[in-house]
Amino acid sequence: MQADTLSGGFAAPPVEAAHAFRAIMRVMARPGTIEDVAGATPPAPLSVAAGTVLLTLCDPETPVYLAGTADCAGVRDWITFHTGAPLVTRAEAMFAIGTWEALMPLDDYAVGTSEYPDRSATLIVEMERLEATGARLTGPGIADTAALSLPESAAFQANARQFPLGLDFLFTCGDRLAALPRTTRVEAS
Repeated sequence: MQADTLSGGFAAPPVEAAHAFRAIMRVMARPGTIEDVAGATPPAPLSVAAGTVLLTLCDPETPVYLAGTADCAGVRDWITFHTGAPLVTRAEAMFAIGTWEALMPLDDYAVGTSEYPDRSATLIVEMERLEATGARLTGPGIADTAALSLPESAAFQANARQFPLGLDFLFTCGDRLAALPRTTRVEAS
């Protein structure tokens, strides 16, 4: 095992995981809100925010799919060591991580069932930029409207039409985090 695999986790796991969990819940509850998160130092190409999300939400019962450049030995070893999460195919994943292009096609991920809509995947999308501009967001948790720099609008519009089924999205860039739950309506900017 390399030194990089053993390092990069939370220095104070209970405290840092609690802070990160609250930040994740805030962005899910308020789509379009951007939070700074810290604690993890994952191997490249993962961002600090993506690593922090993985350390906070994944464990041995949480299957993870690595897409594109995220599927490399350093990331696989780091996730396995720090979380114990099994690495699986798209169809089996509770969480998937990668760039928007690498995560395509969205049809391959679990969207839940009518009996268990919560048995769907959450995609962690690594972004080059994450700003409160761009697509117009409305829905639960948004007082009037919000905006977020999404990679496109059509896929999120189609996802929202599946409600109560569908995917949830976390967007990461550096140490920044935002979310787009399936209940959010998206209009192109």
